[in-house]
Amino acid sequence: MSPAPVIIAIDGRSGAGKTTLAVELAARLRAHHKVSLFHLEDIYPGWNGLAAGIERYVSTVLAPLSRGEAASWVCWDWENHDDGESRVTLPAEIVIVEGVGAAAAAARPLLSAVIWAEAPDDVRRTRALDRDGETYEPFWDQWAAQEEEWLAADKVPLDADVRVLNPADGSAPADVLQVLPYLPSLAPALAPELSARRGLRLRAERLDVRPDAAGLFGSLYGRSANAVWLDSSNAGAPDTEAGEAAERSRFSIMADDGGRFGQSVTHRSGHSLLSAGCATATVQGPFFRWLDTVWGLSAVEIPEAYPGGFALGWLGCLGYELKRETGGTDLPAPTPDAALIFAGRAVVLDHAEGAAWLLALDAPDADDWLVQARAAVETAGRAAQTAGPAAQAGGSTGVVLPAAPAFRSRDTRAEYLAKISAAQHQIGEGNSYEVCLTTALSADIPADALDPWPTYLALRRRNPAPFASYLRLGSLTVASTSPERFLKIAADGGMRAEPIKGTRRRAADPAEDARLRTDLATALKDRAENIMIVDLLRNDLSHFAIPGSVTVSRLCAIESYATVHQMVSTIDAQLKPGSSRAEAVAACFPAGSMTGAPKISTMAILDGLEGAARGVYSGAIGYFSLNGATDLAVAIRTLVINARGDGTAELTLGVGGAITADSDPEDEYQEIRTKAFGVLSTLGADFPDA
Repeated sequence: MSPAPVIIAIDGRSGAGKTTLAVELAARLRAHHKVSLFHLEDIYPGWNGLAAGIERYVSTVLAPLSRGEAASWVCWDWENHDDGESRVTLPAEIVIVEGVGAAAAAARPLLSAVIWAEAPDDVRRTRALDRDGETYEPFWDQWAAQEEEWLAADKVPLDADVRVLNPADGSAPADVLQVLPYLPSLAPALAPELSARRGLRLRAERLDVRPDAAGLFGSLYGRSANAVWLDSSNAGAPDTEAGEAAERSRFSIMADDGGRFGQSVTHRSGHSLLSAGCATATVQGPFFRWLDTVWGLSAVEIPEAYPGGFALGWLGCLGYELKRETGGTDLPAPTPDAALIFAGRAVVLDHAEGAAWLLALDAPDADDWLVQARAAVETAGRAAQTAGPAAQAGGSTGVVLPAAPAFRSRDTRAEYLAKISAAQHQIGEGNSYEVCLTTALSADIPADALDPWPTYLALRRRNPAPFASYLRLGSLTVASTSPERFLKIAADGGMRAEPIKGTRRRAADPAEDARLRTDLATALKDRAENIMIVDLLRNDLSHFAIPGSVTVSRLCAIESYATVHQMVSTIDAQLKPGSSRAEAVAACFPAGSMTGAPKISTMAILDGLEGAARGVYSGAIGYFSLNGATDLAVAIRTLVINARGDGTAELTLGVGGAITADSDPEDEYQEIRTKAFGVLSTLGADFPDA
């Protein structure tokens, strides 16, 4: 008797391409494993024998194989319409069974994973008849009726671990093999496949070009359904004080999920949907546990000349509601709890050196992409020279926005003031020291009424920021002008958090502007808010830091941006060797500057006061690199556009501020208006009257 094998069922209606997928997948897996393959078409007892065939397959084939025993079974003689010869299927490390009913209800307890293949009806019929010709054609309707009857009672597609929209172009086996190692039931067996992926060579090419970044992104990724631009849009901006934000503003990253290794993941309420090309896998479990399996130090070699922290990997956003995994309560949101793409190729702009880096994992399609990307960078470089500094400030093309959307507020002025008083009551009762109370502005619009791309270009021109970003992730678009770093972990384990607490508006008059800056620098209340969050983050970082390495290198410094002055502190630490980087991120999530202190009890207070999910707002935006590095911004000053699928979309803008025992409620209300101004004024919209 052999050890119990891993058994993968490939199911789907006739003509969905199951046989070809099974044969090709088995061939690829045989590079590292012994693989056995069984076709259900060999055991069906005739054209009316689907139900009986499933019963035979489960009892005579699947049951013994699942125990690691050889399966002896009787094949069907399709020419003589009777039982044929006896055959034996030997167990192996991996067994693939394919055919209609391979994952039927009676089979599923014996299976390790289920793949459901599907294709349009006309494509399926053509495939099936091309393969079996005149033999099958007279029985197509009869067999299809059996499939429909079976599927009416057995919801195999809903229970499948992987779904494949099989395009019959040869891409399905590679796409399926991309997502299979993420399934917990298969991960141990498919460790060699995952290790081979991590051992790929990173190709890096430097071009001494300072391109029009917006034009470059549009050229390379304008048609991509999923694309990310982590945009240090304030690099070189006059409102950025020398030295203060230089490190944060040095690099911009742009990528999509195209190419051989492109993938995407969407996480909602305890399950992740992972997509690679035509294949989508469902993985149950917490997000940060999944992240720990796919992110970390890898064998990818980083060229010494490359100065950036990002060396390809995952990019996107984490929603605030992931707090359910870090001590907060479970609250559903209309937007995903996490949405990321895996970039196997990307462009990194080094603003300090005036260079563009082309990065690509070595793959058969890498050369073609490098040629395309090189040409796009050079074209965007010529456009930047022609357009001048304006190209870097907002793109070389003009930005024209439609009529301003009419926003509504989740809270009226009176309601928000009442919530401030309730927060202060909680502080007085000793349940919190500081409550970061938020609200949201929203607007419902026709989905085609506001083009997210020119909207973002207008935002980055109006309010450049070191952590600006544009994320197009299916039906979700995020346009952010965040100035705040949540957490950075370098490849060597250096950790840094830079919380912002304390805000004043900018003024057109230089004297008034200087007065506002001085007022912030000397405000005891703002300083107290900032220091409380610094203490919270020191504690968060200490969970995974080398003892004694947590330091505050900058306390309550003032930074000025296009529309606001901000009070910023910097906390540094060194990650313990061997620590899980995903768990280190989780220990700090969500950002303390968006919760208050102490974090867990204050999050519970906020759930009661706010009465709604925050979604992307208050979460994080950034990357998780193959070399173990991450750099995440706090999702503030962020417009979220969520297309609903019914022809409408919802715009949301979260705003908030820290409430302490001595907060003046009217001042706090004016602060959220100040924070909303940069985005609302760009859209030509007003803060809703209440």
